Amino acid sequence: MNLAKRLIVIAAALLMVGLTGLAQQTFQTTIYFDYYQFLSNDGTLTQGALSSMFAFRRAYFNYENKISDNLKFRFRYDADNTANLTAVDFAKQSAKKDDKLQPFVKHIFLEYGIDFLQSKFNVGMIETLAFKLSEERWGLRSVAKTFADGYKDITGEEIDMTSADMGLSWKGVVSKEIRFGLGLHNGSHYSHAENDKYKKFSGYIQLVPINGLSLVGYADTETQAEGKDAVTYKVDALINLIPKASVVFEWLQYDSDLKTYKSSGWSAFATYQITPEKLGLFFRYDSYQPISNNSKKDMTLIIAGFDWAAWGKTCRLQPNIWIRNYSDDAKKADLIGVITFFMTF
Repeated sequence: MNLAKRLIVIAAALLMVGLTGLAQQTFQTTIYFDYYQFLSNDGTLTQGALSSMFAFRRAYFNYENKISDNLKFRFRYDADNTANLTAVDFAKQSAKKDDKLQPFVKHIFLEYGIDFLQSKFNVGMIETLAFKLSEERWGLRSVAKTFADGYKDITGEEIDMTSADMGLSWKGVVSKEIRFGLGLHNGSHYSHAENDKYKKFSGYIQLVPINGLSLVGYADTETQAEGKDAVTYKVDALINLIPKASVVFEWLQYDSDLKTYKSSGWSAFATYQITPEKLGLFFRYDSYQPISNNSKKDMTLIIAGFDWAAWGKTCRLQPNIWIRNYSDDAKKADLIGVITFFMTF
């Protein structure tokens, strides 16, 4: 029996566990479906025969079981498409020949909670600490990944960050104003088995000095070869002091001894609720410096649009526009219109 079939059998068996406590179990499906329309035809990406397309960008199934007051289990089966807006060079038609949605296991973990510091311990194939808080602030994962999460997709430069990995983490609350998280992972990401003796250490401190203001400092480090380390620093700031509006700033720097340069950049985004729970607008500006000693690689990305709860919270339409600009004068800007259909139930 191959690995995929074994995982399906395991998942089916898990679904049978705890039938007497069915009320403790939750099931959720989330889908991102897009229509892309190129509004420029001579850009770096937006040239050639392709001018529009429909695509399922993401679909996942989530199962959780609250086994007891302290113990919870999660199994998430995910599928994404490599031929999406951010990762494919449309001009060169470089998408893989087989571009159907590829299913994979994203999460398999236990979460144990105790009263001490309101602690939560996760072990297994878990969420890392790298993106979760900034993703909650962005709140529009269906439109785009956060700045750090999508860095490699946009620039092509590896910054060795992942949303899930094998390992364990501890998150807690010191006080109303101070929260923290610590993680120990393989460092090989959830899509690869561990292949060396080194581990990745990560941690964050979140400060909430007043309601509506949140500051997060994050760092991780891993030895990649004997005497060669890599470190990532990230800072997030959330300002939510104006009714119906929020502003977030995110800064990142990645430095590896295996490279002669650093990768860095920053992102700022704002959201405003025109009609709370019904219609909102958003604007985001990203600035990338993927290779610190080559300014021609610098680029910016603008994302702007509307978030419309057309059929309630579970079904949303999110028309948006992407503008990619490049420091290299030989590269022309890309202008792409997107209509995203987001469903969760």
